[in-house]
Amino acid sequence: MPAIPFRVAIIGAGPAGIYAADLLTKAEHDLELSIDLFERLPSPFGLVRYGVAPDHPRIKGIINALIKVLDRGDIRLFGNVEYGVDINLGELTDRYDAVIFSTGCFVDAPLSLPGIDLPGSYGAADFVNWYDAHPDVAQTWPLDAEKVAVLGNGNVALDVARVLAKQADDLHTTEIPDHVYEGLKSSKVTDVHVFGRRGPAQAKFTPLELRELGQVDDVDIIVYPEDYEFDQGSLEAIESSNQVKQVTKTLTDFAMREETGAKRRLHLHFLHAPVAILGEDRVTGLRTERQELDGTGGVNGTGDFHDWDIDAVYRAVGYAGTQLPQLPFDEAKKVITNHEGRVVDADEQGQAAEADVIPGVYTTGWIKRGPVGLIGHTKGDALETIGHILDDQAAGALTEPLYPEESSIVELLESKGVDFTDWEGYHRLEAAEKALGVAEGRERVKIATREAMLAEARAHLTADANAGS
Repeated sequence: MPAIPFRVAIIGAGPAGIYAADLLTKAEHDLELSIDLFERLPSPFGLVRYGVAPDHPRIKGIINALIKVLDRGDIRLFGNVEYGVDINLGELTDRYDAVIFSTGCFVDAPLSLPGIDLPGSYGAADFVNWYDAHPDVAQTWPLDAEKVAVLGNGNVALDVARVLAKQADDLHTTEIPDHVYEGLKSSKVTDVHVFGRRGPAQAKFTPLELRELGQVDDVDIIVYPEDYEFDQGSLEAIESSNQVKQVTKTLTDFAMREETGAKRRLHLHFLHAPVAILGEDRVTGLRTERQELDGTGGVNGTGDFHDWDIDAVYRAVGYAGTQLPQLPFDEAKKVITNHEGRVVDADEQGQAAEADVIPGVYTTGWIKRGPVGLIGHTKGDALETIGHILDDQAAGALTEPLYPEESSIVELLESKGVDFTDWEGYHRLEAAEKALGVAEGRERVKIATREAMLAEARAHLTADANAGS
């Protein structure tokens, strides 16, 4: 009788989950592995597919590397399977030696401001989901505001500001579907204001993202001299970090530009902390407090307030993790409670209770450490988590699953009527999207509804059924 392989389930098929699967296959061990990857959407790739702006093909090139991993055939994909709905923790631990959660962070971090819940106040993640054609969001988005504020000084804020400022025709060459193109084409925006609480040397933009902002056609970028301040801490950051140096140089270049009379204007404000969103029935303005640098790169409020004429506000202050059923959750950090990737028990407040490890349950990626760092940083997370899995296996600390056969999970999902997809189904979906693109002279056009995605992914079953009837 052949040896039963070491079975691993990974929940979440974004970069973190796929990196974990790939690195586990390459780690030094003598185990025969069997790895299953579960994804709640019909397509894998997480925020690379649904969190990166459509005009960033270089970043989306990461998908090509992830495809190569799954094309090897040693990792099974189960798409359209939602943890906590279609399958629970006990059903997983009954079938796998180790379960890794890599569900990421995909909702907006909360921002406590008066007026934050007014109509016209939006989370950046919701807007990104819309223009990236996430299958679980509505296909309409209100774009009737002329003056828009974006709160935040990171890459997501830049993405939101750029997409709002760009002409729809400049985005039509990308993979956006018709409903996104038509929505953007109807936009009434004339001015986009990006507000950062700290100074230009403390902005979290990456140099490439910022430079790309300056290449948008028919958009004037405006940097205000009174916002362009540097203290000793700022100068030290510029001297010690090439990234900070490049960002401040690009901002300096923007500040020296003259306005051209472009149809749209993108204003970059620094040292302005939002304190309230104004309006009664909907957003009519934004109040900020002028900040001053404290010598270390930090800021203090000055008591000088300014009211801006604003019709809509997008908060881009980061992502947050969401609690998963049957797992402990750290409410303060918005992550699964863990110690170096080992999930640990928690009290009612989500804090670790004597760091009691839950055998065989692990986490990696943003849901492990929070939404910081770029996509590549998840590899380090995965290496740490995988090291602990292998150590626990070698130490005999893992419980053998009751149903270790590879067929067991398939039988369970089929018995529940779960309409799951596989890796071949993704390739059928990809082919369908590329065919839509060819018809319009584009590389691909994203299919936007879950029903249509499933139909393409499972088209062979329909064909087989029709052939047999």
